[in-house]
Amino acid sequence: MVRKVQTMTKHRTQTLSNKQTGASLAPLLLACAVLAAPFAAAHAAMNFCAAPALQTSERTNADPGVQALVKSVQARLNDQPKPLERLHVEGTLPHEGIYDQSAEALNDLELMRNASLAWRATSDDRYLKLVDRFLYAWATTYQPSFNPIDETRFEGMILAYDLTASALPVKTRNVTAAFIAKLANGYVAQIDAQPRPLTGTFRNNWQSHRVKLIAMSAFTLDDRNLINAAQRLFIEHIGDNIAPDGSTFDFTERDALHYVTYDLQPLVTAALAARRHNRNWLPERAANGASLADALNWLTPYALGTRTHDEFVHSSVPFDAKRREAGLPGYSGEWEPKSATELFYLAARLNGRYTPVALRLSPTPPAWLAVCLPLPAR
Repeated sequence: MVRKVQTMTKHRTQTLSNKQTGASLAPLLLACAVLAAPFAAAHAAMNFCAAPALQTSERTNADPGVQALVKSVQARLNDQPKPLERLHVEGTLPHEGIYDQSAEALNDLELMRNASLAWRATSDDRYLKLVDRFLYAWATTYQPSFNPIDETRFEGMILAYDLTASALPVKTRNVTAAFIAKLANGYVAQIDAQPRPLTGTFRNNWQSHRVKLIAMSAFTLDDRNLINAAQRLFIEHIGDNIAPDGSTFDFTERDALHYVTYDLQPLVTAALAARRHNRNWLPERAANGASLADALNWLTPYALGTRTHDEFVHSSVPFDAKRREAGLPGYSGEWEPKSATELFYLAARLNGRYTPVALRLSPTPPAWLAVCLPLPAR
């Protein structure tokens, strides 16, 4: 039995970083966790970030963006988590309702992600302790609302767990895995309860964010049922949201490339999670013949500046006019291609054909992505 557990542990952790597999007590701790909880629930499997830990010389000469990310986390090592039981930012402006405290609390999720990346890059346990503290606080406090706009940034929490799970205390690992499973299964149940064909927010960008959270959760937990649901819902949403010419339902509804980008980025993130399990969702075609690749290709001329678009002129959503009247940037005038920088740097990790677009938008990727996936897709 001990030999079997050791074999399983070695197999499940072979793709993790040197830090994650290097501790001498790791096999024993992992074996004990097997006895205490289901194996798949205790260990992250997605390994979304492919970069190995940096060696000392590499850290010294690391990309400035990587150095900046590590430095930003170092400055917050003593921060305490600010979890809320409930968040709400969707459909509200700054200073309305609980928008401000929600926005402040949501910054914890980005800090978790960045701290996990700093730990991966430096092997400094101070960053791991920060992740542990924040994961436990949020997993034991927050109650999912299943509003995907309010909860889309929980991708940071899922990534933090995915990067650190094997090194976390068992208590934190298990409560976080249970939280992620609750979140994903709740979204699947919500979607499957809807009549077909899906309409409204189950067809537009809201659904893209649901699919992202389900896919990331499914692959990090290595849950077969969730993975099957994620792939089914991803393909269904491609057919509901993307036309055969690559245009999206959000563009029709909002008359804004802002929402095309907001719609496609979570789908690209979902596809990257699948990519880590050797599933290529980028060219997957829905029943109408559309694919995620078609939508990215449709947006490319706008990102390159060969086509332009005045934003929200014919939007059918009243909140867009409210934000324009409030003077929020981006809700009037010509679309700014640089707002799609992160989208195309993520897409370049799926297919190198998008690398020139990303480089045109910015010579360097976002710092977190430089640490997470520094190499272009093969």
